[in-house]
Amino acid sequence: MSAVILLLLGLGAMAAGYFVYSRFIAEKIYQLDPDFKTPAHEFEDGVDYVPTNRFVLWGHHFTSVAGAAPIVGPAIAVIWGWAPAFLWVVFGTIFFAGIHDSGAIWASVRNKAKSVGALTGDVVGARARSIFMIVIFLVLLMVNAVFAVVIAGLMMDFSSAVVPVWGAILVALVIGQLIYRRILSLPVVSILGVIALYALIGIGPSVPVQMPDEVGAMSGNAVWILILFGYAAVASLLPVWMLLQPRDYINGLQLFIGLIILYGALVLLNPNLVAPAFNSDVPDGTPSLLPLLFVTIACGAISGFHGLVSSGTTSKQLDKETDVRFVGYFGAVGEGMLALAAILVATAGFASLGDWEAMYSAFGQGGVNAFVEGGAFVIHNGIGLPEATASTLLTVMAALFAGTTMDTGLRLQRYIFQEWGEIYQQQWMKKPAIATFLAVGSCLLLAFGAGGADGSGGLIIWPLFGTTNQLLAGLTLLVITVMLVRLKRPMWFTLAPLCFLLVMTILALLLQLRTFWNDGNMFLLGLDIVVLIAAVLVAMECASALKRSRADIAAQRSS
Repeated sequence: MSAVILLLLGLGAMAAGYFVYSRFIAEKIYQLDPDFKTPAHEFEDGVDYVPTNRFVLWGHHFTSVAGAAPIVGPAIAVIWGWAPAFLWVVFGTIFFAGIHDSGAIWASVRNKAKSVGALTGDVVGARARSIFMIVIFLVLLMVNAVFAVVIAGLMMDFSSAVVPVWGAILVALVIGQLIYRRILSLPVVSILGVIALYALIGIGPSVPVQMPDEVGAMSGNAVWILILFGYAAVASLLPVWMLLQPRDYINGLQLFIGLIILYGALVLLNPNLVAPAFNSDVPDGTPSLLPLLFVTIACGAISGFHGLVSSGTTSKQLDKETDVRFVGYFGAVGEGMLALAAILVATAGFASLGDWEAMYSAFGQGGVNAFVEGGAFVIHNGIGLPEATASTLLTVMAALFAGTTMDTGLRLQRYIFQEWGEIYQQQWMKKPAIATFLAVGSCLLLAFGAGGADGSGGLIIWPLFGTTNQLLAGLTLLVITVMLVRLKRPMWFTLAPLCFLLVMTILALLLQLRTFWNDGNMFLLGLDIVVLIAAVLVAMECASALKRSRADIAAQRSS
């Protein structure tokens, strides 16, 4: 089958989802009000609460939720064939991710920009909030620790990407000043920023920066991890307009240009998909497609981490409530487009089925490597760009998105510690510097305490990321659903995805439980049990909260 046909079907369906379905959701379900005073205006402080142009905010939101996950997940899941991955990404984006992401922003904005964790206590109950906060902390711990390992590994393996990755931070700082102080118009700043970013990508191969394998008693990988967390700690304390917004905005533009290059190369090359639609000859040890597909592909279909960004940073910067549709739903569409590109290059970016099978010789393989190698093959043969340059372009794209997600993730983890300080009346924990120190400390404790001197400890608990992340998405949909019931609005558009996610998450946790037991991995077995108990409790809280809300409405009608 031609990759171009799949590309057009995917993009066409997502476009219809945005222009038709998202409009219905915005107008009839969430009933977005252009005159509602958003928290960005109500609590404006120039640091976290900053009314922001919707295009700039879209860039922040999209690149924060994207990271490397919509590349890694789909590029691993195609081991079951391209059709299941394609269908879940397309329909998951339209009917799951879009309503989840925009709903999380709306729910937070309507409740003084509270995070979805804190909001759970008000909407569902204290028990659900306690469960939620634990799940949120685990997800952020996994994201921050693992993405640091991913970025460090990319910079160790691709020395040509070091200058573009770190140079992009300087570009963002300049852009932030130009936008915030209104020195230049947004279109001019956008053009200059993109030119600077791609100039750095062009320079990168000429000035490679290679970290030594050993630096004193530490590995080069560990040194990069420490540097990354040092940077992220500073970035999480800076005003959002200074670095977070412009960095995410320019990366968002870079992604769309990268997607245009990838999609353009696919159209010009018009390759066939060398991978089967449904792979019946999977390698030994590959788990069943159901339910693992739905937790392997999280970002790119639906992801609980998106709810944290939506209610953690995005809701504090929303200028008008009607911007929710563009920022939230279209942000999900942008990620779906990236996941679609990952599927196409990971199945059509190889010369033969044998080459593809060599890449996917075991479950868990593929990922970023398949995206970079397959994408470079397509770009080189489609538009003639040197393969080394194409590889650098795609590596920088992956590293920058992982970096922006880590920036936002650490800021969100700081918010969690501050919210705990609020909940348990610990004033010292509410101070930004102390909360940031606790956030970084917990990540480093996992990275080096569990992983040893190379700092790869986050990878130990990463196998549970997919299930924990989807459980978090279910929790977010629970909060949105209860709010809709109380407002006497249709709830099925959020309740159906919620039930589906809970069923798939519990099944996946049970399957992983058996795997960890057979492997003798007691640490992950214990953690799996904790998450499984949380999933069951969430399902019970879901039923209880909805029953109470419907009973209250019935009582009001009878009286």
